[in-house]
Amino acid sequence: MNKDRSSVANGRTDSVASAAASSSTKESVALQEAAKPARSIIREYFESAVVTVIMALFGITFVVQAVKVPTGSMQNTILVGDHLLVNKFIFAPGPQIWFLPQREIRRGDIIVFKYPGNKRNPTRDLTDPNSVPFKTNFVKRVIGLPGDRIEIRDRRVYVNDQPLPEQRVIAVNRREEEPLEIIQEEPRRGDEKYKVYYKPQSVAYDDFFYGVNGRTVVVPPGHYFVMGDNRDDSSDSRVWGFVPRELVVGRAMFVYWSYDESAPSSGNPILDFIRNTRWRRTGTLVK
Repeated sequence: MNKDRSSVANGRTDSVASAAASSSTKESVALQEAAKPARSIIREYFESAVVTVIMALFGITFVVQAVKVPTGSMQNTILVGDHLLVNKFIFAPGPQIWFLPQREIRRGDIIVFKYPGNKRNPTRDLTDPNSVPFKTNFVKRVIGLPGDRIEIRDRRVYVNDQPLPEQRVIAVNRREEEPLEIIQEEPRRGDEKYKVYYKPQSVAYDDFFYGVNGRTVVVPPGHYFVMGDNRDDSSDSRVWGFVPRELVVGRAMFVYWSYDESAPSSGNPILDFIRNTRWRRTGTLVK
């Protein structure tokens, strides 16, 4: 009988000890679980930030790039203060894959490229901080493809002895950072897909060399002849020559933001942003 009581007492003692141990374990687990969320949340934010940075770097490197247009060489197609998104994937080097949106550069494309430098007059690059060879991004329209013969005469562009179909517009620039003021516009023909702008009077520039004044040029393999749409106010292939294929960054797609830099400042950046942003240009396709 005493043995039975002793056995019962021992059983109770073991149960109490087991319950105490279980309670202690649960409290320990609860403390661990309570500490987990703080660490896991921090880790999740960190992992998300890393993935975001990697995706952003991938996008900037291979897919799209943002560029700002600081000069009027492409007015009025592109305005001073336009911020563009550039499709870097479409002209990606290497073999083309049929299901991907890739293609070769075409005449009429507006491309962004690294300025190749002025080999004919390299000292000019040393005095122009906005034209750093192989670093500064330029935006121009492709006029000549590899093998094309280019000549500009009587304010018209000839490609392989044929006039290039372009809608000619006469315009003046009242202020440097403002859009051109249209004076006269020729009717657009069916094959004229874009506008080019000329001053009312012919302008002779000493800087123009390639393709002008009877100097017909042939675009070499792997290169392109480019010009600004603002024909009388553009430093382009007429001045410094051809654009190598490897310097092409991509094709200008659309305006994601446009700021009127000719507008007066109020001294309040937020108010200036609201007032001077050209809201109607947001989303404008560049073509």
